[in-house]
Amino acid sequence: MSNQAIKNAPSPKSRGMDRFLNFIERAGNKIPDPALLFFWALVIVWVSSALLSNVSFDLLNPRTGAPLEVTNLLTGNALASFLANMTTTFTSFAPLGIVLVAMLGVGVADSSGFITTGLKKMLKFTPDKLITPVLILVAIVSHTAADAGYVLVIPLGGIIFHAAGRHPLAGIAAAFAGVSGGFSANFIPAGIDPLLAGFTQTAAHVLDPSYQVNPLSNIFFTGLSSILIVAIGWYVTEKVIEPRLASVEIDEDAEEAPEMGTFTDLESKAFRYAGWSMMVGIAALVFALLLETSAQRSPSGEITAFDAPIMKSIVPLIFILFIIPGVVYGRVAGTFKSSDDVIKAMGTTMSGMGAYIVMSFFCAQFLAAFGQSNIGTMLALYGAEGLKAMNLPGQATIVGMVLLVAMVNLLVGSASAKWALIGPILVPMLMAVGISPELSQAAYRVGDSVSNIISPMMVFFPLIVVYCQRYIKSAGIGTLASLMMPYSIAMLVGWTLFLLAYWALGIPLGIQAPYTYSM
Repeated sequence: MSNQAIKNAPSPKSRGMDRFLNFIERAGNKIPDPALLFFWALVIVWVSSALLSNVSFDLLNPRTGAPLEVTNLLTGNALASFLANMTTTFTSFAPLGIVLVAMLGVGVADSSGFITTGLKKMLKFTPDKLITPVLILVAIVSHTAADAGYVLVIPLGGIIFHAAGRHPLAGIAAAFAGVSGGFSANFIPAGIDPLLAGFTQTAAHVLDPSYQVNPLSNIFFTGLSSILIVAIGWYVTEKVIEPRLASVEIDEDAEEAPEMGTFTDLESKAFRYAGWSMMVGIAALVFALLLETSAQRSPSGEITAFDAPIMKSIVPLIFILFIIPGVVYGRVAGTFKSSDDVIKAMGTTMSGMGAYIVMSFFCAQFLAAFGQSNIGTMLALYGAEGLKAMNLPGQATIVGMVLLVAMVNLLVGSASAKWALIGPILVPMLMAVGISPELSQAAYRVGDSVSNIISPMMVFFPLIVVYCQRYIKSAGIGTLASLMMPYSIAMLVGWTLFLLAYWALGIPLGIQAPYTYSM
C-alpha cells in the first residue's frame, strides 16, 4: 500500500494479526503484476500437464465416467489449437464483456453527475453509523443480478466511504466482502440456487434414484446467513480494517471525493428527472416480467432460471438503466451539451480500463489451459477422496468439507464446476452416514464463498486491485489480500459455526421435505 506499509493498530491484542497481515501485504506485493502472474501460471500449467500426462490415476472423472487423465498441452496439436483459439478465448472471456458493457452505462451516469448527486442524497439520509451495514447488505442483494456487484457496488463502496470522510479502501473491502465473500448469503432467490440444486440431485441419485432436491432447498439458511455476513463484515470493517488504514494516506492525484454539501436547485431538478426516467424503465421491465407469456421468462415460465432471457440480460439492463438517467441528468444539469459529450464520457471510462483488459487477456488464456489440462479436476477429486478416507464424525466431516472446498476454490473458481466435480463423491458419502444432500450443499456453499476474496485466481480479483489503485496507485495483490484476509478468516469461522448450530437445532435449510440425519 504505497511505499509506506500499513501501520499496526495501537491495541496490543491485534499485534499478532497485524504482523501476519503486514507479512501477507509485503509478500503479496512482491508478486508480479496480475497480467504477468497469469502468464507464468499458464507456463506452469503447460509444464505440469506434460509431466502429469504420463501418470495413471485410479479415479474416474464424474463428468465423463472415464478414468481421470491429465491432458498434455505441450504437444504440437495442443499448441496449434492454443494459437488458433487465442483470440476467441480472449473475446469469449465472460468477465471482460460484463465489466466493459456495464461500465459504459455506469460511466455515463458518473460523468453526468447523476451518481454523485445520488450518493449525496443517500448519505444525507443514512446515519453515519449505518453506512457500513447498508453497503454490505446492498452488496449481498447484488448477487441476484449475477456479477453486477463487482462492477457496480464495489467501486461505489470506495466512493461512498471517501465522500463520508472515511478511507475509500475500507469501503471497497466492505463491498467486496459482501459481494464475493458472502456470495451464498442472500434472502432473494438467484440463478445459482437451481443450478447447484441440479448437481446436488444428480449426485444424490447415486444412492437414491428417486431423491428430489428443491431449487430453494437452502433459501432459509442463505437468508439468515445474510444477517450473519452483514454483522461480520460490519465488525471487521470498523474494528479491524479502518484502524489499520487510519495512517495510510491517499495519493494526492487520486480521485477526489464528492463534496457532501447542499444541492443546487438545478442538481435536484436534474436528479428528479433522471430518477423518474429510471423508475419508468424499471416499471416497464417489471410489467413485462409479470406477464405469463413474457419473452423474458424461461421456456418453463420461470424468471430466475439460468435459461431465462432476463437472467442473461442483467448486464445489458444495467447499461440501459444507467445510461438513460445519466443522459437525462446531464442534459438537464448542463453537464452534457450534446450527444458528443455522452460518447466522450464512454471513451473516458474505457480509457481507464486498459490495465484490466490486458490482465483479462492473460487470465483468459490461463483459465482455458487450466480447464483443458484437467489438473484442477485431479486436485479436487483427490482432495474429496482424502476427506472420504478420513471417515470423520458428522460435525468434523462438515468442517472438513468446508475447508476442502475453500482450498479447492483457490484453484477452481466456478461454483458450479467445483460442485460438478466433488458433489458426486461427497453427497453420496455423506448420505451414507445420515447427512442430507441439502446440508452437504449448504456446507459447500459456505466453503465456496469465504475464500473468494483472498484468491488472486478469482477472475474479478485483479479488477478490485484496479479499484484500489484509483486511490493508492501502488496498491497491489498483497494490498488487497491483506485487507480481505480478516474478512475471510472471520467468515470461515463464524459461518461454519453458524451452520453447525443450524444443523444441531434441526432448523429446515429451505423449502424441502424434513430431512433426517445422525449426530
